[in-house]
Amino acid sequence: MTAHDCDLEVKPHLTPYFAYGAAVLIAAAHIAVGLLLKVGTSGVIFRTADQIAIGLLGVILGCVVLLFARPRLRVGPDGLSVRNLLAYRLIPWSDVVDVSFPPGARWARVDLYDDEYIPLMAIQSVDKERAVDAMDRLRILVTQYRPEVNRRSATS
Repeated sequence: MTAHDCDLEVKPHLTPYFAYGAAVLIAAAHIAVGLLLKVGTSGVIFRTADQIAIGLLGVILGCVVLLFARPRLRVGPDGLSVRNLLAYRLIPWSDVVDVSFPPGARWARVDLYDDEYIPLMAIQSVDKERAVDAMDRLRILVTQYRPEVNRRSATS
């Protein structure tokens, strides 16, 4: 599902800033430590390969942290397109039972049959009002595409 054929696209607001900052900090710290390994004597012999390995480790860890900036949710006629840290999944409307944001949860979720669910990391509690607005718009679209879904929630 592309951005052009979706009714709603949601991405986290604050988490990418933290992810970018943490990734730069981690990479810079490892590179600095790698550069400073041969300064002074500690009784341990460090080689150039050790310096490069420490720097590369920091870059790799920084890239892993950047995965937290990746989540996205797109909603359209085909269903919900969910991209979390590693996985992408298109959930057809026929599989959607409900959408919820349980109390104390960090992010919303799509409830499926057999008490299964898929987290929606694009709608996060740290985004506060943006998360509330995104859930309201998502619930409107769920009602539009699956009118029978919210009857269960409205009666309980």
